[in-house]
Amino acid sequence: MVTSAYIHIPFCKSKCHYCSFVSFCSTDKKNDYLNALEQEIEYFYEGEFLKTLYIGGGTPSLLSVEDISRIISKFSFCDNAEVTMELNPEDVNSDYLKSLYELGINRLSFGCQTFNDDILKLINRRHNSSQVIKVIEYAKSVGFKNLSLDFIYGLPNQTCEMFVSDLNRAVDLELEHISLYGLKIEEGCYFYNHLPVNLPDDDMQADMYLKAVETLLNRGYVQYEVSNFAKNGLYSRHNLNYWDNGEYYGFGVAAHGYKNGIRYENFDNLKDYLKNPKDKKLSHTLSGSEKLEEEIFLGLRKLAGIEVLSVNKKYNIDFENKYKKVLDKYINLKLIEKTNCGYKLTLQGILVSNVVLADFIE
Repeated sequence: MVTSAYIHIPFCKSKCHYCSFVSFCSTDKKNDYLNALEQEIEYFYEGEFLKTLYIGGGTPSLLSVEDISRIISKFSFCDNAEVTMELNPEDVNSDYLKSLYELGINRLSFGCQTFNDDILKLINRRHNSSQVIKVIEYAKSVGFKNLSLDFIYGLPNQTCEMFVSDLNRAVDLELEHISLYGLKIEEGCYFYNHLPVNLPDDDMQADMYLKAVETLLNRGYVQYEVSNFAKNGLYSRHNLNYWDNGEYYGFGVAAHGYKNGIRYENFDNLKDYLKNPKDKKLSHTLSGSEKLEEEIFLGLRKLAGIEVLSVNKKYNIDFENKYKKVLDKYINLKLIEKTNCGYKLTLQGILVSNVVLADFIE
């Protein structure tokens, strides 16, 4: 049974220079979009009690409280469901946050990226560092107890020391969750055609990542996934469902979903989505081998790794026998290590995970 749902809100005030996500710098079609979103939800959602709902973007905080209420009211929730919303620090005030809290939003994820104001301007972010600090204070004052900040490493002009300084400032804000992402310049973003100077190279990005792990672990965080760190057990339950290879709804333009063994993708063109939100751009029924490969890829993103008995039962295989050569190879290279119940990537293995994971494909 599906117990998670993702909602994509594609509107932004401006496009960050590194962003290749589907987003539109205008809210002219907002009402049309919300109408289409409602149609899609009403058609596909089967009334399951959700354990997690994630409203991402784009910039969901461009929507009014009434807009958010309209979306949330379409769903039923389990007790203690995790309801997350992404926000930009410059978009919100304490009244808006208070209203979100009263609606039942209980987890907020803010796009910080860095506390360095010069770099924020260089990557075309609209906020500054003081706004991040202020919005965290607002959120805590109205009752939020599960806050996350996103950071990017490998930004133009960024040094390892600057990145560590960012993380220490975040820890000082007493956040429950921190996410780290290495800069990737992909087709469709401004930087793809206007490559910035003084970009940290791959070796520097790797050093930044290793230093970040060391910094956050030393300051009391638990690394539970390649890019994610938490305190007090407040992992992102929504994202853990992805990494546990769980099924989920994806609603909105460019959203992806997974249900009944079928992975699907909505249209990424707003006009096409608005024309018929019930249509899918792509839909693919996974074979048994594809499901197993995804189980391995996603499972090895978790720091706990893969549970062999669970995989064996789920796919009717002998994991250790089937992948003996691959496991022996990477254990000897110290890129995979055995755990009490399975296998996981080492820290060095995480840095070359694409190479390691490719060997599990038959």
